[in-house]
Amino acid sequence: MEETRRLAGFCRSLRWEDLPEEVRKRARICALDFIANVYGSLELAEVRAVAEFVRSLRAAPEAAALACGYRTAAPLAALVNGTLAESIEAQDGLRYGGNHPVSAVMPAALAVAEAEGRRGREFLEAMVAGYEVANRVASAVHPLHTLSGFLPTGTCGTFGAAAAAARLLDLDEEGTLHALGIAGYLAPLSMAEALMGGFTAKILQGGQGALAGVSAAYLARAGITGPPYVLEGSELKGGFTQITVRGEPNLERITEGLGQRYTILDMYLKPYSACRHTHGAVQALLELLQERELGPAEVEKVEVFTYAIAVVAVGKGLGENETFVSAQFSIPYVVAAAILDRELGPRQLTAERRSDPVLRELMSRVGVELDEDLQKVYPEKTASRVELSLRDGTRLVRQVDIPKGDPRDPMGEEDVKGKLFRFAGERDRRRLEELAELIMCLDELEDLGKMTDLV
Repeated sequence: MEETRRLAGFCRSLRWEDLPEEVRKRARICALDFIANVYGSLELAEVRAVAEFVRSLRAAPEAAALACGYRTAAPLAALVNGTLAESIEAQDGLRYGGNHPVSAVMPAALAVAEAEGRRGREFLEAMVAGYEVANRVASAVHPLHTLSGFLPTGTCGTFGAAAAAARLLDLDEEGTLHALGIAGYLAPLSMAEALMGGFTAKILQGGQGALAGVSAAYLARAGITGPPYVLEGSELKGGFTQITVRGEPNLERITEGLGQRYTILDMYLKPYSACRHTHGAVQALLELLQERELGPAEVEKVEVFTYAIAVVAVGKGLGENETFVSAQFSIPYVVAAAILDRELGPRQLTAERRSDPVLRELMSRVGVELDEDLQKVYPEKTASRVELSLRDGTRLVRQVDIPKGDPRDPMGEEDVKGKLFRFAGERDRRRLEELAELIMCLDELEDLGKMTDLV
């Protein structure tokens, strides 16, 4: 028991110099990946609308709304930047937690670090602590939390955001414990209905978790208290893991190997702007297209074979409530877009691209089916096979067992730089290169404003 307290103690004692070098490098790469997603998300009108709403509040200019041209209060900056991290569905993730910690943790850490005048090294320390908390809580309730109707990026991410903010506010162990307790009380419901229905409110889950976590830490500093057993709960059965899971959580996952094994090393990164369950199919298709030039008229049909959860979650079309969210969670859409554009990034999600009649017609020739052999190796492998039948009788086949970005086939620094340049569109290349270089030396940066000013 006392899982919450042990997490609080860990967060308080973490030191950058004590972290393994592979953890420190991964933290910097995750920060770079975050900025790539910020740029990509601003391609979407709905994201820009969120940023403009927050701008209209005219709050105190404490922290940057990244790439939006204004500053605002730290909790609101966390809200905007969390939305920017989440919206194009290219964020990092934990396969055995079903969550995307960057969307809540990174914006919370950056906003508070800026507001409090912290150095880059302190920001990275807080980020690693926040990832650890968000991932361990998510792992403890996975997959029952999602099956109970919640999206853990918002719910579990709130605890990570609070941990990161508490660290940057220099709260002691008791203060951090109260911040976590308050975070559980403020955490968003993050209902899975929004995602499954294709509603664009889904993009707010990371930002709302970041806002709640930052608020929780500041409230704890002000003397507000929260339950010190917020995760495990008490005999009253009101703890987070008691009320958000239909079944028994695995509480041992919260503290197992704490301080020895770092979950940031288990993160996957995404080269494409779509649900991770689509990535095997997209990668297989793009590999085929590298070997042979094809026009849409040459394609008779595309068959995608994959595992069961992928068929259920992303095997469908765009549905009646067609949005960029439903496109991100549709194998027929992303496969058709990839055939036409030879890529899958932010610009394949815009309203203009989604309305293309050629793309829509090509979608009708894409089918998704369960493959029992691929199901047998899930979740160890998230494999998909694409079988492309051409009108001249040619049949092209490619299978991807472990999509790019998985820790077993990781995206390294150069891969993430390439993603940054792709997602940044027409922005100045030399400025982007300077930004990437600065982020990869972030632990040496004395003034975080030098980074946020470049974004």
